[in-house]
Amino acid sequence: MPKYTTADIRNIALVGHGGAGKTSLVEALLHDSGAIGHIGEVEKGNTVCDHEAEEKHHGHSLTSAVVHTDFHGKHINLIDTPGYPDFMGHALSVLPAVETVAVVIDATAGIEMMTRRMMERAADRKLCRMIIVNKIDAENIDLPNLVEQVRESFGTECLPINLPCNGGTDVVDVFDHESGDTDFSAAADAHTAIVDQIVEVDEELAMKYLDGETVSPEELHTAFEASLRSGHLVPILFASAKTQAGIKDMLHIFEGLAPNPLEGNPRPFIRGEGDDGEAFHATADANDHALAHAFKITVDPFVGRLSIFRIHQGTITKDTQLYIGNAKKPFKVGHLFKLQGKDHVEVDAGIPGDICAVAKIEDITFDSVLHDSHDEDHIHLKSLDFPMPMHGLAITAKSRGDEQKIAKALHAIDSEDACFRIERNAVTHETVIRGLGDLHMRIILEKMKERYNVEVDTAPPKIAYRETVSTPAEGHHRHKKQSGGAGQFGEVYLRIEPLERGTGFEFSNDIFGGSIPGQFLPAIEKGIRAVLTEGAIAGYPLQDVKVSVYDGKHHPVDSKEVAFVTAGKRAFIDAVSKAKPVLLEPIVDLEITVPDANMGDIAGDLSGKRGRIQGQDSVPGGMISIKAQAPLAELGNYQSQIKSVTGGQGSYSMEFSHYEPVPPNVQQQIVAQYKPKVEED
Repeated sequence: MPKYTTADIRNIALVGHGGAGKTSLVEALLHDSGAIGHIGEVEKGNTVCDHEAEEKHHGHSLTSAVVHTDFHGKHINLIDTPGYPDFMGHALSVLPAVETVAVVIDATAGIEMMTRRMMERAADRKLCRMIIVNKIDAENIDLPNLVEQVRESFGTECLPINLPCNGGTDVVDVFDHESGDTDFSAAADAHTAIVDQIVEVDEELAMKYLDGETVSPEELHTAFEASLRSGHLVPILFASAKTQAGIKDMLHIFEGLAPNPLEGNPRPFIRGEGDDGEAFHATADANDHALAHAFKITVDPFVGRLSIFRIHQGTITKDTQLYIGNAKKPFKVGHLFKLQGKDHVEVDAGIPGDICAVAKIEDITFDSVLHDSHDEDHIHLKSLDFPMPMHGLAITAKSRGDEQKIAKALHAIDSEDACFRIERNAVTHETVIRGLGDLHMRIILEKMKERYNVEVDTAPPKIAYRETVSTPAEGHHRHKKQSGGAGQFGEVYLRIEPLERGTGFEFSNDIFGGSIPGQFLPAIEKGIRAVLTEGAIAGYPLQDVKVSVYDGKHHPVDSKEVAFVTAGKRAFIDAVSKAKPVLLEPIVDLEITVPDANMGDIAGDLSGKRGRIQGQDSVPGGMISIKAQAPLAELGNYQSQIKSVTGGQGSYSMEFSHYEPVPPNVQQQIVAQYKPKVEED
C-alpha cells in the first residue's frame, strides 16, 4: 500500500495556451520537490512530460502527460496538457481525473484563445480553478494590467494569492501574510481583498470577521477551500519556470490549499443505459467496491497499449479482477503502474483518488469505467463534450498492399485521441480522417509514417452535404418484370413530408384493406432506406423526412420482396423529386484571432465566403477575437489564408454548428455533377 492516504492526494491539471510554459512549470515543480535531479528544457527535448518523438521534434506538447511528486507528506499528481487548439481533445480528456485545473497564462502574451476556452470548460465542470501567471521575469510586461484583464475576462473572484517582488525574481505570499515588499499593489491590500472574498462563503465567519474578531488560520483555510470548490474564488499565482521564482510557493499552495479527492466536486457516475440512468457519486472509500475511469490511452507499436485511469472508489491491487463497463468477463490487473512521463513505476496498490495505469489490456478504451462487481448494471460517466473534428483529409495508400497496415495504424491513433475520427464514405468510396485542424492532421500523418511505417496520399474530402425535402408530396412506382419464368411485381403509393431539422426518419404504415400484404412492408422500407443512404438528387444522405405508405398492389404469384424493394425505392425518389428537394451544407462556428489591423481584411474575406460575423472582442496584445459562422465548403484552405493575411500571427478554430440549405445556384452546380447509378428495371 502507498505511504499516503486519499486525503494526502492532490490531482492538478495544468492547461492553457501553447507556449505558456506548462511543461517547464511541471519540470520546475518536479525538481523543486526532489522528484528529479535536473531540470530539462523543452528546446533540448529532455523534459519528463514531452517524451514523444513528435513532441521533441516540434518543440511543444501534443498529448497529455502524467507525473507525480511528494511534498511535505502530500502526493501530488500533475497532468501536463497540450495548449494548441488542434489538440484540445487531449486537454479536455484529463478533466475527469482531477479536482483542480491550473490555467497557465504567459505574462508576455496575456489572455489567449485556449486560456478562455479552458477556463470556461473547467467552470462548466465545476472544477476548482487557479490561474498561474508564468514568465514574470520577462522584460516589458505589465502585470498589474494583466491582472485587471483577467478580472475583466473571468470575474472579480480572480484575486492574487501571492505577488511578484524584486523585479519578478521572487514572490510574496499575501494570503497568510499582510506585509512584504511587492512589485505592484500592496501586500496588505491584496491580503484584505482575498480574505474579504473567502469569508463570504461562511455567514458565521463573515460576521466574526466584520466584528473585528480574530479569525484563525484554520478557519481561513476551510473558507478558502470552500470558496475554491464553489467557484467563489479563483486564486492568481505568479511564477517563473525559468528562474524558479514562485515554484516553492506554488508547491505550498498545492499542498495546503488545493482540494484532495475527498473535498473536490466529483463527476457523477451513471448506473444504467444512456445519460438518463441513475446518477450516483463514488464514496472514495478504500474498502468499497473498486471503481475507476480510464481517461487516457496510449499505444506504442513495441510496448503495446497503456490504459491510464483515475481510481474513484475502492483499492486496486495487482491481484484485483476488474470488469470493463458492462463486460461479463473480468481481467486480472497483474501489473499496476504509477507514471512519471514515459517511465512506468510498478506499485502494489492504488487507493481512491490516485492515478494509475495497466498495460496490454486491449479491451479498455477511452472513457471506460473499470469496476470489480460482476452483478453491477452498466456503469459509465456522462459523455464529455468534445469539439467536433471538422478538418478532414481523404487518404489512400501510397503503396499497394498497405491497406491493412493503414487500418491498424488508424485504429491505434483513434484509440488515443478523442477528437480524431475515421470515416468510410460508401458513396464516394473515400476513407476520410478528421481532426481539429491542419496541425492536428499533420501530426497524425507523421505518426503513421514514423511509428507504423505507412505513408498515404491525401486530398481534400468531399463535403458532407445532406439532402432533405421542403414540402409534402406523393410518389408512385409500379415494378413489373417478366423474363420467361416467374416474374416480379410490386406497386407502391406513398406520401412524404418534411420533419424538423435533426429529427431523422420516420416510416408509417397507413395501408387499409390489405392492398399490400404486411410481409412486404419491410421490403418497401428497405428500398426507402437505401435512398436515405444513397441520396435522391446529389448522392448524399437524405434526412428529416416522414414516409407514409398508403396504397399499392400485389400479385399472388409474382410479388416478391425484391419487387417491393425496387418499387418502394423508386416511389420514394419520385416523391422527393416533387417535394422541392433541398441540399443542406454543414455550417461551422469559427473563432478567429488576428491583429486589430487585419479586422477589415478578415471581415471582407468572410463575406466573400458566405460567412456571418456574430461578435468580436478585444484581446490583449493588439489582437481581436472574431466569432463567426461560415459554410465548411468555403474553408478548404483557410489556415493558409489566415497566415498569409496576418503574416503568420493569426489563428482560428472551428466546430460544427448545424446544417442549413445551400444557395440555389450552388445546389444546381452540385446536382448537375451527380451521376446516379443506373439500375436495370
